[in-house]
Amino acid sequence: MDKILPGMAMLAVAAAVIIMIYRGWRSRQQRQDALEPLPAVPELGEPDLAVVGQYVTTTTAGDWLDRVAVHGLGIRSRAGLAVHAGGVLITRPGCEELFIPAASLQEVARTSGMAGKFLGQDRIVVATWRLGEQSLDTGFMPGDAADTEPLQHALKRLLGQAGA
Repeated sequence: MDKILPGMAMLAVAAAVIIMIYRGWRSRQQRQDALEPLPAVPELGEPDLAVVGQYVTTTTAGDWLDRVAVHGLGIRSRAGLAVHAGGVLITRPGCEELFIPAASLQEVARTSGMAGKFLGQDRIVVATWRLGEQSLDTGFMPGDAADTEPLQHALKRLLGQAGA
């Protein structure tokens, strides 16, 4: 009996925390429900560059802690990223494909951290882009560190900033 009550109390606290996390995520989804649907994926052909790694997340531009919860954009996962002449295609297992049209790209940068993923070096490549009226930051970390710079340059070429 001495161990049952503290154990039950810990279970109750854990359940309350899980419920609060779930309610917070649902509230965030409802607040972001007006965000436009993701662009449809057009016929793209062969990519200029393809890398595998980790899709970090998509956040509101400039606020790398404000994860976008709708359209599955806030879910970190393994991913493949392909840079095509028409835009960027990110494929993730179990999630809708994310296509960022080249015309929507606004900026490309690197960072060491974004929404719960922080590293000691600038390995996360961040694409700032527009979805309707909203500017978003999407982060991707190549699995091989040697792919980070080529990915950044390919995205900057797509943006029209080659050599920047």
